[in-house]
Amino acid sequence: MKLALALVGVVFGTLLFIAMMLTWERPPMDAVQLGYRGTGMDQIINPRTAERVVAENQAPEPQPEMPAEGQTAGEVYENVQVLGDLPDPQFIRLMTAITEWVSPEESCGYCHNYENLASDEKYPKVVARRMLQMNMHINTAFTDHVAQTGVTCYTCHRGQPVPSEVWFTDPGPRQAGGMAALRQGQNLASDSVGDTSLPYDPLTDLIGYAQEIRVVSNTALPQGQDTSIQATEKTYGLMMHMSNALGVNCTFCHNSQSFSSWTNSTPQRVTAFHGIQMVRNIDQEYLESLKGILPDNRLGPTGDVPMVSCATCHRGQSKPLNGVSMLKDYPSLAASPSTTADNSSGSSMTQEAPASDTAGGGAASSPSSAPADETSPAN
Repeated sequence: MKLALALVGVVFGTLLFIAMMLTWERPPMDAVQLGYRGTGMDQIINPRTAERVVAENQAPEPQPEMPAEGQTAGEVYENVQVLGDLPDPQFIRLMTAITEWVSPEESCGYCHNYENLASDEKYPKVVARRMLQMNMHINTAFTDHVAQTGVTCYTCHRGQPVPSEVWFTDPGPRQAGGMAALRQGQNLASDSVGDTSLPYDPLTDLIGYAQEIRVVSNTALPQGQDTSIQATEKTYGLMMHMSNALGVNCTFCHNSQSFSSWTNSTPQRVTAFHGIQMVRNIDQEYLESLKGILPDNRLGPTGDVPMVSCATCHRGQSKPLNGVSMLKDYPSLAASPSTTADNSSGSSMTQEAPASDTAGGGAASSPSSAPADETSPAN
């Protein structure tokens, strides 16, 4: 009997060990030191994964240059509400590029009626107009995040009418009611949180509703703060999402000795802070404005419009498209966005940056610099 139990234990232990091994990444792994030695400030990189991601994120060749001469697009064509000041040859060049970036299979007919190019009867044209404004807004208002590299339609779309890395509010699977339903979104192994047991939808509250991300107190003893364990787990879920989206470890932004400390964080945390504000802004100001325009088949399970997150652009890289700037080939996408187009949001694009950790999670436009101490937002 004892021998049988021992054999069962050996078999069980072996199977458990094999199951654990299947979750490990095989060596060799690369490590890049980011801080003082012996402090764990390292980036662990799987060279095989890195090679694949680099290959998947190649920027397309730019369209041939066209002269900045002749009549403007607004003079030649009807109903050009955003790019009307662009010389006609460059306008056609940009339209050709957008077709390649967004609808290479459907071509121009994805947005336009070939019999009447000025018509807005196809909803993708109305959406594209709003997205052009969003693109220009990002390149002019959020240089603290995108710098001079900027973004183009291709940064998100990658040859698809709808970017693959968008998100919707996830109602979760059907489950029992009562106490059995109080799982706080945990233990569902969602890809949005790196297949962990953390709450599977941190984006709706922390990005969509711009709720407080900071959960670390500035005081040793409770001072009336009511941050819950569930809120903390949701913050960790968002951090896992960002880590996967950028293909980096926590120490890419945070100091291993004190994750909440801004003064000891890496410069990349500043960029990430501005990125969070940027994503919140474009989700609220631009994508929300598409309600009533997108058809039902483009909406999420709860009827919401597709939203963007870090993954929409980054696709597993700290710098999208291997850091290559496509904006330099299409500088018109860095012009000030037109406010004459239909469906523009009525709310202000400019808000004050949060000044303390009591406002650190609110939606705001990018401040000129990151917080310097622990009284500042720790996103």
